[in-house]
Amino acid sequence: MKQGIWQQVLTYFYIRKRDPNDPKNMSIKFMHGMNRISLFMFLFAIIVMIVRLIRH
Repeated sequence: MKQGIWQQVLTYFYIRKRDPNDPKNMSIKFMHGMNRISLFMFLFAIIVMIVRLIRH
């Protein structure tokens, strides 16, 4: 089943349960882990930019 970007984001942040029919192998787990890390870093950078913009 094809997922949209928002469903994938919710899955990365553990807000939505994963589909039990999804394939399970190590490369997919690593890919999802790297995507999760990059999303956290992006959100952190956005928050830092907003705080700097407000404080300046």
